[in-house]
Amino acid sequence: MRKLISPVVRVFDRFAAPEIVSAHCDIPCGIYDPHAAQIAALTVLRMDQLIGNLEGSAGDVARDNSFSRYVKVKEEHAEIAKKELDILWHDYFRPEHLDKYPDLHTTFWNAAKLASKNKQTVDAAAAADLLAATNRIAEIFWDTKGVPTRKAGSNQAVGGELVYVDNR
Repeated sequence: MRKLISPVVRVFDRFAAPEIVSAHCDIPCGIYDPHAAQIAALTVLRMDQLIGNLEGSAGDVARDNSFSRYVKVKEEHAEIAKKELDILWHDYFRPEHLDKYPDLHTTFWNAAKLASKNKQTVDAAAAADLLAATNRIAEIFWDTKGVPTRKAGSNQAVGGELVYVDNR
């Protein structure tokens, strides 16, 4: 039976191909966490640091190779930060959160714009601002759940601080 159905489905797919969809989950699953956005922002900052520390000049193959790789990773992680923030903004936060945080939309809007700026430029200050914005959103997120947080060093070569759940 399977041998018969598979060719029929393939023929049907040629004429009416299924659409490709993507979503966080939209069930909603209830599993949300700002940590991925924070790590992505930290990675953007690290790539800016590595780009700023490159030695040599344009035309040096080894330098140009590192430069292009750092830029690619920086842009990918700025997009990850933007996507993760978008999931929180649209799927997790609800109107009642605006009562306590009336600037919530502006906070997210500015963070998304910072993610875009970090895709477009090599700017360590903008990367630091993106990390600060994701940390602020993490503080708000955990506060809406009644979970205490603390800021602590990232323990990464980049330095910087992250917001962590305070389980102490």
